[in-house]
Amino acid sequence: QVQLVESGGGLVQPGGSLTLSCAASGNIFSINDMGWFRQAPGKQRELVAVITSGGSRNFTDSVKGRFTIFRDNAKNTVYLQMNSLKPEDTAAYYCKAEVHYYNSYGTHGVMDYWGKGTLVTVSS
Repeated sequence: QVQLVESGGGLVQPGGSLTLSCAASGNIFSINDMGWFRQAPGKQRELVAVITSGGSRNFTDSVKGRFTIFRDNAKNTVYLQMNSLKPEDTAAYYCKAEVHYYNSYGTHGVMDYWGKGTLVTVSS
């Protein structure tokens, strides 16, 4: 079993900053890509940022220059630092990780896991 737990969401004023964290735990050999998605009310879930195991990063256009993503491989944790927040950044933020897992039966495989989300509200 693998679990992802996000933290760091909350209410922030426009122009403010927040840093989200997502920690993976469980039967983990290694983690490939880690990413952040968001879903605003009435909208589809969209990719915000992704970071590979080698450190390459990609961002959706709307957050370029404002958000950054980084990871601590020793802690199986990915972070999303969000600066210059705008009301349109309001959403539930979810992390996803492509995990090479193992189980008690001695088998292993690769699977995507999701966290349950953390809410970010940007409002004055």
